[in-house]
Amino acid sequence: MEQRTISARLRTEIGKGAAKRLRKSGRLPAVMYDNAGKSTLVDLDALEFGKLFHKITESTLLEVKIDGGKTVVAFVKDAQYNIITDTITHVDFYEVEAGKLLRTKIPVKLSGSPEGVRIGGILETGVIEIEVECLPKNLPPRVIVDVSGLALNHSIHVKDIQIGEGVKILSDPHQTVATLKYAKEVPVAAAEAATEAPAAAAAPAK
Repeated sequence: MEQRTISARLRTEIGKGAAKRLRKSGRLPAVMYDNAGKSTLVDLDALEFGKLFHKITESTLLEVKIDGGKTVVAFVKDAQYNIITDTITHVDFYEVEAGKLLRTKIPVKLSGSPEGVRIGGILETGVIEIEVECLPKNLPPRVIVDVSGLALNHSIHVKDIQIGEGVKILSDPHQTVATLKYAKEVPVAAAEAATEAPAAAAAPAK
């Protein structure tokens, strides 16, 4: 489970004027939603969150320490971004419960280089993320799929992915993760030899 920490403060003022004052003072307005739909208004250090935001994914769990007391584990559900000023202007968090199953998406990363690529084959990527269900403690930050043994004209599908214990994949098992296709310039003899390579096996999440 990938988890990071950030500090937050409770806030009581609402409206555009209050949000503008917060941003001017270097703070970032945010809202924390729980699984019952209840919302808590908070604000964050804008610079601290900006640095963190570029290092997290949709599946990263954050420990949000509110006023130095209560700690909430949450995802970044949504972040509003101003392309003109190149700054984040608002954040929505979604709180998760430690012992309750959650559903989210995790990124898929390909690892390795098939022999067929070195003789001119083309490796095409498929889905870049999969939906999973698990307890927060079992949530992997990503799944690594080893394509080094992928033969020409073969594919790896979601059903081939091996993932950590306690994690259930909800995505369509027939979705393609990676395919190694023939290229026009691949010699026939070399292509036939490459297709005899062992089928790829997906590596477990790290």
